Amino acid sequence: MPLTPPVADWPAQPLRDRVVVVTGGAQGVGRGIAQAVLGAGGSVMIADLDADAGKACLKEWNLPERAAFQRADVASERSVQALVKATLKRFGRIDGLVNNAGIASAHGTPLADMSMAEWQRRLSSLHGAFLCSKHALPALNAQGGAIINIASTRAWQSEANSEAYAAAKGGLVAFTHALAISAGPNVRVNSISPGWITTDAWQAPARRRTPKLSRRDHAQHAVGRVGQPEDIGALAVFLLSDLAGFITGQDHIVDGGMSRTMIYED
Repeated sequence: MPLTPPVADWPAQPLRDRVVVVTGGAQGVGRGIAQAVLGAGGSVMIADLDADAGKACLKEWNLPERAAFQRADVASERSVQALVKATLKRFGRIDGLVNNAGIASAHGTPLADMSMAEWQRRLSSLHGAFLCSKHALPALNAQGGAIINIASTRAWQSEANSEAYAAAKGGLVAFTHALAISAGPNVRVNSISPGWITTDAWQAPARRRTPKLSRRDHAQHAVGRVGQPEDIGALAVFLLSDLAGFITGQDHIVDGGMSRTMIYED
């Protein structure tokens, strides 16, 4: 008997026959992930508060058998329950969940002036990950699925007046490794922490813009460029697939090396 198995072919479409729910999936990083899932052969249910952006995705993709949209507020338990129910009714299964929805801007009110309502609103991505994971887990367990939480490099480094955003993203990283232990072995749970990702061209049609990026913006990254949503989508496909079957409870920083670069102002 040989000590090593024979060379195996890598799957050309690693998410073929898989169904993935992507919250906040109609624009920005979420849309990049949803498109990557479709490109990898999977089906996707995009959930978003912006119905016009969601409908625009379906029209542009023109893949009615594999793409669907559900308007959803991940901060509402009733809305999340309806999302899971709609996905199972449409596709019959859930193999993956990407918890991406939340406030995109890291900058907020100075802490001394921040109301409790704003603090709670800026933690919406953490609350949404809890609710979506809670209600999708039975379906994910049935398939041996995977969860990805979209955190941020702001979980590890900060600018002024970003306490609530950092708390939400840091909470997602901790939620990830805790849930990985609780949900295993049937369900794997990982997080992705994007750095600078330009999303101007990944908005609803009426809001799309050509990114205005300088040479200096690109030069701050070891790879020589600012990130794109498809950079996050590529890793998401890998983590959702069987290729990542031995990876769980981990945070994956995707920032072009920016957070590893020591920058001193002149």
